Amino acid sequence: MTSLAIIVLCAIALFALGDLVMVCGFVWVFRKTRPAEVPAEWQPKTAVILCLRGPDPFLDDCITALLDQDYANYGVRIIVDSRQDPAWEIAQEIVDRCPMAEVSIEELRPRRATCSLKCSSVLQAFDDLDESYEVAALLDADTIPHRTWLRELVAPLAQPDVGATTGNRWYLPVRPTCGSLVRHAWNAAAVVQMYFYHIPWGGTLALKLDVFRHSDLADRWAHAFCEDTMLYEVVQRRGQRVQFVPSLMMVNRETCTLGGFYHWVRRQLLAARLYHPGWLTVAVHGILTSLAPLLALGLLLAGIAAGNAAAAWSAAAALAVSVFSSPLLLILLERAVAQVIRRRGEPTRWLSAAGALKLFAAILLTKAVYLCALLSAIFVRAVHWRGIGYRIHGPWQIRITDDRPYEAVPEAVAGSRSL
Repeated sequence: MTSLAIIVLCAIALFALGDLVMVCGFVWVFRKTRPAEVPAEWQPKTAVILCLRGPDPFLDDCITALLDQDYANYGVRIIVDSRQDPAWEIAQEIVDRCPMAEVSIEELRPRRATCSLKCSSVLQAFDDLDESYEVAALLDADTIPHRTWLRELVAPLAQPDVGATTGNRWYLPVRPTCGSLVRHAWNAAAVVQMYFYHIPWGGTLALKLDVFRHSDLADRWAHAFCEDTMLYEVVQRRGQRVQFVPSLMMVNRETCTLGGFYHWVRRQLLAARLYHPGWLTVAVHGILTSLAPLLALGLLLAGIAAGNAAAAWSAAAALAVSVFSSPLLLILLERAVAQVIRRRGEPTRWLSAAGALKLFAAILLTKAVYLCALLSAIFVRAVHWRGIGYRIHGPWQIRITDDRPYEAVPEAVAGSRSL
């Protein structure tokens, strides 16, 4: 028992050290990088695509900010699930109130049964772009873009070896419910992994249209569950890279339930399983780091019951490293991201002292919920996303099994649409 407890202690310490190295590397990116300016001689015409199904809580703010970007040469394509969708009326009212030269609101057509409705919407928007457009940008409805969002997103594409750019989400919920705190803790760790595994986020993403026009991306989207995770491999095959833009950590202030978080995070993990080459590494790391503390707890109780002080102390040390390392790493991340958010003039204070204690407890709960979602994502073959049923037979074998007009459902409160 003592030997096993020591092995668990060493394993947890190594995991914590590895996580510390990754977090420090991620934080260093924020310290050394400043927002890039779009070169005066390179102002590519850009289409911003917003796909809507249902009235997201901050949709009004999202569209209003999108139509007021500090970028001289862009158009907006809003694809709505249907004219009966409540998002249609919201979008139309805002567009009428904030007129812009090049903006359109369109109903989704056709509704492909071989991919997600999000992929159908993205394909519709991309297919209709003429040759004058050089860049397409994707924005999620739960993202509120600051005025220089598009300039910062497009700027790195001036480099020939950059085929796509991406930001990431950062949750600062208005109401720190249990589900919202767990989502905040999980997402903080996820953005670090997404950076090192080069996983793009479709909520803030730009793509050179040459990549779309001279690759098999259109065919992939026509048979895919999500639009963003696969882009790393597509861009890499062209000898280019996906550039992370640190200044585009986008704040999401929505609240969610614990059940809503579970369904949301399982869908993010499913997308990684289907489309990212680093999935096996992500899965093994997630399972081991989640099970190790549980094993340490079991060894601690067993050591106490057997009167084995060496085993009990080793297990207690392992448990302490696991429990306290995650909050310390989260503090490092919070400080780095908060600096980015404050530069935009956005508030970053969101937790009281009591809320911080709740967050500490939520970090422990996160490991258990994450493990359950991860194991489910490995085997899941059917999911619901915003009221639409999907059958997953394989990465490129997606079938819609239940397509109906949007209805507000508990699953929808989980927040973002993609990893």
